[in-house]
Amino acid sequence: MCLAVPGKIVDCEGDEATVAFEGNRLRVSRVLTPKAGPGDWVLVHAGFAISTIPESSAMETWDYLKACYSGNEVEFVEAVEQTETARSDEQ
Repeated sequence: MCLAVPGKIVDCEGDEATVAFEGNRLRVSRVLTPKAGPGDWVLVHAGFAISTIPESSAMETWDYLKACYSGNEVEFVEAVEQTETARSDEQ
């Protein structure tokens, strides 16, 4: 299974961008997302920004990751259930 992590572009130089991930920064390739620029949220996998995403989706994903990392499975399941309920309400 592969995991792409959301991050916010803080700087661009050519085909590369500096992306912030909850306090960490990493240089990644923008060749797959050439229109992405500072302020945009992207999914990063294997050193590449593979797509742009809405900030709300990025925050939701970080909530899931934090719940998993904390080892609190109940918190993780509750976060997933809340998101599914919110999505159902939107439709």
